[in-house]
Order: sequence, then structure tokens, then C-alpha cells
Amino acid sequence: MVEPARQVHDFEDYLRLEEISSVKHEFLGGHVWAMAGGTLEHARVAVRIGTILNVGIGGRRCSVQSSDFRVRVRATGLTTYPDLSVICDHVELDPEDKKGQTALNPTVLVEVPSPTTEVYDCGEKLEHYKQIASLQEVMLVHHDARRVVVWRRSGASWSSTEYADDAIVELRSIDCKLGIAEIYRDPLA
Repeated sequence: MVEPARQVHDFEDYLRLEEISSVKHEFLGGHVWAMAGGTLEHARVAVRIGTILNVGIGGRRCSVQSSDFRVRVRATGLTTYPDLSVICDHVELDPEDKKGQTALNPTVLVEVPSPTTEVYDCGEKLEHYKQIASLQEVMLVHHDARRVVVWRRSGASWSSTEYADDAIVELRSIDCKLGIAEIYRDPLA
């Protein structure tokens, strides 16, 4: 059997594709692939978290970005759209993105993995994220249970804390607290 030919793209090709595409793509090592679409529950959870973070940040010099804003991992080249990103002090834009739509310096990233992306989001993608020098915490909000895992940088190493049931999730790098009950609240139930 013959292996299918795979096109290899550079970052500039990827950016041109993103300009004309109605679907978001990830980019790594010359390869471009479509990102999975979200569910109603995924959208609800992401918006709730974004709202809680915006209120919790208050007047500090941080801002919350939705999944419409790209993040690039300079060390590995992964370019993707986290569900939420928090950037503090200033936004460092990727100089290779002339339209200024790709950040290099998030402080916190939030992912709400779906059943089809959970292994990737909580494994390989997380390992890429850990290579971002400015990144202090990654919050993984599980879709199938009231469970949140926060990965936190401590010097050169990372450790995780799991929150469940009615716990209060702490994002220490931005001094924000999120209640599990509020994250998973269903206003339509």
C-alpha cells in the first residue's frame, strides 16, 4: 500500500490558510490539521470560565482571550487556539504574523477537552504548552465529570492539582478562584 503524500507548509502558508478558512487549524512541523468543533456544553463551560476570570482579574493588567486568538509555542512551533488564554502586563505578538493575531506570552491557558481531543489536550498538547516561558498555569476542565486539573510551574518543573465536586480552583498566577459548582452550572436544567 502506498502512503498518501503529505504537504509540508511553512508558518506563512499556515497564516494564509487561516485568513481564508472558516475552520480553525493547528500547525506543527509543517503540518496543518483542522481543530474539532465544540459542543453546546463545551461552549457553556468555556464562556462561564471566561466570565469568572474576567470578574476575578478585576483591575489587574491581565486580559482574557477567547479561542479566536492564536497562541504559538515558540520552542516547538505548535500554533493553536486554546479555549481561553490569559495574558498579563503586555501582549507579545509573534513577529512572523504580520496581522498581529498570534500571541507568544500567555500566563494561563484553559482547555476544555472533548471526548475526541482529551488524550491529545491532556498529553502532547500540554507538553507543548509547558515549553512557553511565560506560562505559569494550564487549567484542564474535563467534559465528562466535575473535575478540573491545574498544572502549575514551579521553577523548572510542573506539578498538577486536581479539583473535584464543590472545590474552589485556584489560579495562583493571576490570583483568581473559580468554584467547580459555578463552572459546571447548567442554567437550562
